[in-house]
Amino acid sequence: MLLRVLLVALSLQLCASTDTITPSSPLRAEIDPSMVPMEPFRSSKAGILHLPPGKTVAWSTNISVPVSLNKTNSTSCQLLDSGNLVLTADNGKTLLWQSFDHLTDTFLPGMTLGLDKRTGLNRYLTSWRSKDDPRSGKYTFQVDPKGSPQFFLYHGSDLIWRTGPWVGQKWSGVPDMTHAYIFNYSFVSNANEVSVTYNLLSDSIITIFSVDGLTGTVQRQTWHENTKHWTKFWSAPKELCDQYGECGPFWYKPKSPRDWYLRDGSAGCVRKENRSMCRNGEGFLKLASVKLPDTSKAVVNKSSTLKQCEQECLKNCSCVGYTSADDSGGGSGCISLYGQLMDTRMYPSGGQDVYFRADAVELERQEEAERSLWTKDAEESDASSELPFFTRSEIAAATDNFSMANKLGEGGFGSVYKGRMENGQEIAVKKLAPNSGQGIQEFKNEVRLIAKLQHRNLVKMLGCCIRGDEKMLIYEFMPNKSLDYFIFNEENKLSLDWNKRFDIIMGIARGMLYLHQDSRLRIIHRDMKASNVLLDKDMVPKISDFGMARIFGNEQVQVNTTRVVGTYGYMAPEYALEGLMSVKSDVFSFGVLLLEIITGRKNSGFYHDNPSINLVGHVWELWKEGKSSEIVDPSLKDADIEELLICIQTGLLCVQECADDRPTMSAVVFMLNNKVELPSPNQPAFIHKGRQQDADPSSSSAVS
Repeated sequence: MLLRVLLVALSLQLCASTDTITPSSPLRAEIDPSMVPMEPFRSSKAGILHLPPGKTVAWSTNISVPVSLNKTNSTSCQLLDSGNLVLTADNGKTLLWQSFDHLTDTFLPGMTLGLDKRTGLNRYLTSWRSKDDPRSGKYTFQVDPKGSPQFFLYHGSDLIWRTGPWVGQKWSGVPDMTHAYIFNYSFVSNANEVSVTYNLLSDSIITIFSVDGLTGTVQRQTWHENTKHWTKFWSAPKELCDQYGECGPFWYKPKSPRDWYLRDGSAGCVRKENRSMCRNGEGFLKLASVKLPDTSKAVVNKSSTLKQCEQECLKNCSCVGYTSADDSGGGSGCISLYGQLMDTRMYPSGGQDVYFRADAVELERQEEAERSLWTKDAEESDASSELPFFTRSEIAAATDNFSMANKLGEGGFGSVYKGRMENGQEIAVKKLAPNSGQGIQEFKNEVRLIAKLQHRNLVKMLGCCIRGDEKMLIYEFMPNKSLDYFIFNEENKLSLDWNKRFDIIMGIARGMLYLHQDSRLRIIHRDMKASNVLLDKDMVPKISDFGMARIFGNEQVQVNTTRVVGTYGYMAPEYALEGLMSVKSDVFSFGVLLLEIITGRKNSGFYHDNPSINLVGHVWELWKEGKSSEIVDPSLKDADIEELLICIQTGLLCVQECADDRPTMSAVVFMLNNKVELPSPNQPAFIHKGRQQDADPSSSSAVS
């Protein structure tokens, strides 16, 4: 009988204006079946709840586990806006039953997933038996409340994947967890319950978390209204190393070298023999970006400091390692690890620092290796006498272990993070991706160049960090991001009046003049564009990203290269097509950037009057027709017209097709600073689209 009531109630949302039924106001069975949001299931006894987009099933009665209730008077059944179906008595005062306590395969906002220790109610997800059969499938996702609580994905009784423990703002085993702008998680672990819930930060977002019985994964999907489709936002497990215990226990040497030779690491690793690690000079080795081992046997002390955690672990010979219980805000609390170190791994980014117990011999060997590594890298960098080296632990502490909250963005060679050093100085850390195009040579190039460059309009490098294949550059922090953030955004550009834009233009020009002429070295930047111009707190422009820069000899005028690097749309024709680079190549890029600042448009944009030409061609056509006023960004008001016209003409002189016709940067600075009559420019290069657009016009590329 109850299932019939639920079925009617679930159908009610589309069939009537009310969301509540009572014994005195029932719905009859004569409801038009075409109005009921049901799918043809193998069992006709299943009641389901649809989300509006795409009629996605969000909940169904679990016909594998029927529900029975005692009869009572004054009952009513109501479907809440949250999707929770509640059965109440005494005019809504007494809750008899709710669907949010009987989860199926989907975890909706507002639901609670986990264990209520007081009542014994365990809310967990269960996959469907098949795509069209809502009976219980073989996959479950549920909490393990022991030790430091975590959630497990099971296939029957077999462990498939685990989240790792909650470490303040995310799960240890979900390093790519990003939710700051979509939803907020709330995790509770106390004497009464171990549970997690989440809520959306915007009513316009529709997202669900579910267990997929077909793929054997947990996944989050978001609804895209424009395409009317669900998009997979995240899923796990993704790769072989995500599988629980795939590589066995973690330690210092393979348990079975023969199996490892045969590419079978499932037996894992063990401690080295005849090594005492009990009050015999042992200590701890730190590994960064680690997924915490299975914490079912761990001990948690939320009030302990990390130093106290180390001391307590050192006293207990059974303690094999420790880490922070809360990895946010510099770390707090303590998780002490015991037993086998099962299901751990290292991530390219994310994860957290874990300190593993090591004997005195291993500690000495590690310290010697680190000293040798730093000495070798410092000698090779050719900049050790001029630029400080930071340790990885210093940078990890400054960036909150490279947390997503501190991530500023991604460039062609990796990610950039904001950080704060112990002395309070704010920094920007450029962390090169392991598989980035910038190898050790480009890295050393950038370090060597910037270490020797000092100018108000060049970004200041504070130091670098090298640890094995991991390479990082540490710069002064630019709070106002990059120039493209302002000039290509309709709202942000309003904060840049003409005076500010002109100051930015002049700053960039002076910085490039320093590179080409006034510094100890003669440098061609090769990737001058809006995203490589950073802005400090006073909106002073700073040229950045010297990974592609090239040093010229004092007598060199032009060089031919077989490796063309830079960004399509900003490359000079002789460089893009023939590999010929000179200071005039940079001048061309500056000219494109100058016209972008004036117009507030990208060179790669489309123009309704002639969609086949780019920004440079668009400006050229208007300038020839004497329509310079139509070139200027409409948001610029009360601008100095004469100054604007000089800038437009200077920009066109810089993008002329023939390199010899372009002015030097010293001439550019003179023209911008003095209201003098300028020569007429010749036709620019690349005014039509398609001649230089074999790659994304906003991304840096290298062609060997």
